[in-house]
Amino acid sequence: MNNRHELFAQIQAKESCLCVGLDPDIQRIPAVCGEGVEAMEVFCKSIVDATHDLAVAFKPNLAFFEQYGEEGWAALKRIIAHIPDECLVIADAKRGDIGNTAKRYAQAMFNGLGAHAITVAPYMGADSVRPFMEGYENQWTILLALTSNSGADDFEFHGSPPLFERVLTRAQEWGSPDQLMFVVGATRPESIARARELAPGNFFLVPGVGAQGGDLSAVLHAGWNDQCGLLVNASRSILYASKEVDFASAARTAASQLQSDMAAIIREKQLAR
Repeated sequence: MNNRHELFAQIQAKESCLCVGLDPDIQRIPAVCGEGVEAMEVFCKSIVDATHDLAVAFKPNLAFFEQYGEEGWAALKRIIAHIPDECLVIADAKRGDIGNTAKRYAQAMFNGLGAHAITVAPYMGADSVRPFMEGYENQWTILLALTSNSGADDFEFHGSPPLFERVLTRAQEWGSPDQLMFVVGATRPESIARARELAPGNFFLVPGVGAQGGDLSAVLHAGWNDQCGLLVNASRSILYASKEVDFASAARTAASQLQSDMAAIIREKQLAR
């Protein structure tokens, strides 16, 4: 997973560009998993076991673990260690600060936690992003560009050109497509196509398919490049497919449906090359 070619090889092997988001909500975890942080760990490991052959990446959301302090952090580290080596691990942390602070965030995520990638807010500029790449040539920095939430309208589409376009354009001066990915939300396919025009070689992490209503086919057709270039994230639609003892098998069924839909489009795109 050290570069786009290795990531694309996994996408081809699994016929999947699925990223499973690990957002373990204590209120929604099936009772069979236990209680508290222990239940979160059992739940996430079960989801990983049920879906790792269908997914090329997992994206633990750090907020769900950090709220429990040392105990939550320790559980997160064990969950990450449990994820098979061929799967990319994305720390969904959305960090963003300058200088030595950014360096410490990078050390915590890459060295301390063992993640392969981290989500970063780019709005403090180059000196808040470069520390995540300097000395971490084999890791990825994933910059927020066009998010899937309704509040994206407050800033990301304003200006001429719009702010998200300026992020995509300027950030490519800071690192190569083997270092930089961008978050591009699934809920606006026409904007994904525009993002692809501006960043033809970069991978996009695409949230918003599933519970948020993004259309998988529209996303893959709008954002595809010659190495797929997409990691399509699904969280709640997989994690909480069942609240009962069959939660893991239900999660696999939901992930399998997404993978099957992806495989059909991936084959179509590969044959068209």
